[in-house]
Amino acid sequence: MKFCSHIDGLKPVVLMVVVEAIYAGNHVLYKLAVYDGISIKIMIAYRFIFASVLMIPLAFFMERKTRPKMTWMISFQVFLCGIFGLEKLKIGTMAGKAKLMGFMVSISGGMIFILYKGLKINIWSTGINLLLKYEALGHQVKGNQGLGSFLAIASCLSLTIWYLIQAKVCKAYPPYSATALMCTFASIQATVFVLCAERDWSRWKLNWNIQLITILYAGILQSGFCFAAIAWCSEVKGAFFVSAFYPLMLVFVAIVGTLFLDEHLYLGSLIGSILIVVGLYAVLWGKSEEIKQMSARSKQLQTTEEMSVNSSNCDKEPQSIV
Repeated sequence: MKFCSHIDGLKPVVLMVVVEAIYAGNHVLYKLAVYDGISIKIMIAYRFIFASVLMIPLAFFMERKTRPKMTWMISFQVFLCGIFGLEKLKIGTMAGKAKLMGFMVSISGGMIFILYKGLKINIWSTGINLLLKYEALGHQVKGNQGLGSFLAIASCLSLTIWYLIQAKVCKAYPPYSATALMCTFASIQATVFVLCAERDWSRWKLNWNIQLITILYAGILQSGFCFAAIAWCSEVKGAFFVSAFYPLMLVFVAIVGTLFLDEHLYLGSLIGSILIVVGLYAVLWGKSEEIKQMSARSKQLQTTEEMSVNSSNCDKEPQSIV
């Protein structure tokens, strides 16, 4: 029984590790698809369309008996709760301090990973470079360091708000249904935007190549599976728990990059990866201690109530039978 309980407690951790690994693979596939010539805007629109096609029937059949009626008032209340209903860190406790320090260490590791290179480290090399054929054909993607940094910061901020909203939405609405609604609205928004921005209809054509593989991967795994998994983990463990795993994606991206894109590891990547793992472990330890404390308080409260009931029963005088 205790072993089964321990396995159940590991489910959110395993799910979030798988989610970050899928996100890392998606980043590499995006890079390959862009080098192949697809428009990112069209790719995102297709991604959410495929995700909607997957999640709508799944949500309908699996949650039709448990799904409450969605009203505008519920949507507005859930949105406000998502913004203002932050998770309590309980800084005064050891578990709260561990969670906060672990989160800060993990974020620091991510910053070192991105901003500091240092010495090149030759640990392994597969000799595989999936971008080689595109580079040989002269395909180049122009970069913009300033715009890229701004968009990365904006993405992190919006993702943080999304995690908070997800944690509250799933308390009022089932995860599959919430994911289906989100993907549907996102597909409508993305399609309308692309129709206004891209007037060349030939760019919408999909071929049986890396472009289609990337869209299917992003739609089914990233938007479908990952969104539902994040929603469930947010409901069970909270938004802080989910966001603590985000820097782990950098580690997976570095590993995949060295294996398939012939990229190099640097000292900054190694130091950042170690800090990310240490910080994540601290967050998980703090979360487990917090759960133990809550369980102990619940048992203590239950014992106190039972003792109170027994005491009141003993104080009652037996009625005499005439």
